[in-house]
Amino acid sequence: MRDVHRLESASGSVLAAWERFVQGEDQIPGIRPLVAISWHRCREQYRVDPHLTNAPAAVAEPGHPPEHDVVFAELGFRAASIAHEVGNLGGVVTITDATGRILAEWGDQATLAHASSANLAPWFCWSEYAVGTNGMGTALEAHGPVLIRGAEHWCQAFHSWVCAGIAVRDVVTREPIAVLNISCWRSQLPASAGGWLANAATMTQYRLKRHARDSGAELVAAYTQARSRSTAALAAVDTAGKVVIADDVAGTLLGVPASTPAIDPTLRWNPGLPELIAAARHASRQAARDPDWVGSTRITTHLADEPTPISIRPVYSFGHLIGNLVSFGASDGAPLPDAERSAHPRPRPHRLVATRDNRTVLLRPREVSFAESQGNDVWLATDQGRLRAASSSLDRLDGELADAGFLRVHRRYVVNLSRIREIERGGKGELSLVMDDQTDEMVPVSRRNAPAVRRALDI
Repeated sequence: MRDVHRLESASGSVLAAWERFVQGEDQIPGIRPLVAISWHRCREQYRVDPHLTNAPAAVAEPGHPPEHDVVFAELGFRAASIAHEVGNLGGVVTITDATGRILAEWGDQATLAHASSANLAPWFCWSEYAVGTNGMGTALEAHGPVLIRGAEHWCQAFHSWVCAGIAVRDVVTREPIAVLNISCWRSQLPASAGGWLANAATMTQYRLKRHARDSGAELVAAYTQARSRSTAALAAVDTAGKVVIADDVAGTLLGVPASTPAIDPTLRWNPGLPELIAAARHASRQAARDPDWVGSTRITTHLADEPTPISIRPVYSFGHLIGNLVSFGASDGAPLPDAERSAHPRPRPHRLVATRDNRTVLLRPREVSFAESQGNDVWLATDQGRLRAASSSLDRLDGELADAGFLRVHRRYVVNLSRIREIERGGKGELSLVMDDQTDEMVPVSRRNAPAVRRALDI
């Protein structure tokens, strides 16, 4: 009985916090950071009506790569096996694609009837953009399992549900492919639900990793063949812009080991060049429309003060793009539009989300001096002290802040250019930035990022 009262009390406090946040209050102590961050997206970015009563119909999406069909089939097999157990406990199992569109559903007939009234059914969209915080949509936004209980759902009409979801992601690009989700109406999830989801995602991810390794080997073969026919500096990169193999000159320009194949997707070299990532992504879009497309652009490489021309040529396997060959010093192919040279441009953020203990802290960009990556966390040096960023990816934060006056100066640091107080030169010409913060902290500038820093500061 004591546990029941504790659960009811916790549910009541979450509902009270939800009511305050919906009305515009920012400070919501006691709410889990994952949920608070999701609520913030729903209110400020997606502007979802919290009084929405059912999910909208999904919009038709363009075709997806063939390996996505393998993922859907694999998850369907595992969902069907889970559904028997979940159905006996009054739950339903769903699979969505990367847009949050429900593809299939299994489970208890009575619960499915309740689900139908909210459009928790195939061909309806459950992304956060469509219906706010929920197991499926929030799993698409998070890198890991997601549990959403009762009033943690953004829309009041879904407060009677408890759901847990996990996304299966492309092992190269880290973009979501599908979500497996378990939902229960007015009851708790089975204790084993988390294990079911984790096991299904792990087994499905294994197939993707094996396919990516095969694609990496094919990229190396394409590189070797092209290398025998050309004297230009050459590298092979995957669809995320990571280097699979590069020759001596290209390796120096990209800042990666030369002639060292990295077939495994988890071990590929990350050169940390946003323009190269943008070119790889542009090539992916163009290759889907025109298999004969070849593009050219200029990128700022390591150890070079001026941008270097490159030609980028897609590599296919059975008609599916697996990466690109990048030739340095060449300008063959259609020029990449300037608008395409920023990787996934995002609107300038009004607030940055950070956490302190159990509180969510909303910061204006000007309040942040710099961001630092440490292990699996990103920390923000702010006017309120050192705070953990909601985002665990410095690369993602760098992309979000690029248009707000921030610059990547080191593999571990992104700085607010307007908060640099002094520039210190070392005995060997290395640069350090003295930041305008409470402790005048110094941030190192890597040799590969020094040219970009000099251009940004006009020094």
